[in-house]
Amino acid sequence: MPELSRFYGIVIKMFFADHTPPHFHAQYEEQEALIDINRLSIISGKLSPRALGLVMEWASIHQAELKIEWEKATTLQPLGKIAPLN
Repeated sequence: MPELSRFYGIVIKMFFADHTPPHFHAQYEEQEALIDINRLSIISGKLSPRALGLVMEWASIHQAELKIEWEKATTLQPLGKIAPLN
């Protein structure tokens, strides 16, 4: 699963040819959540409130890039990196 970004101990990843809806995986320590790219909401899993807030802030800034990376992943193209949250 390619890593798209990493910030404040949070790792953002995306699977190739993954199931819909378009989403990414956010991991923090032992926690993981799948985040819907279009709605910016949790599909499954759980993150601490602080980590979830950081992930949602980052995702809202990079939503267009996430959609592009999702399209690449569905066609098995190499994924790029997305800037971390500063």
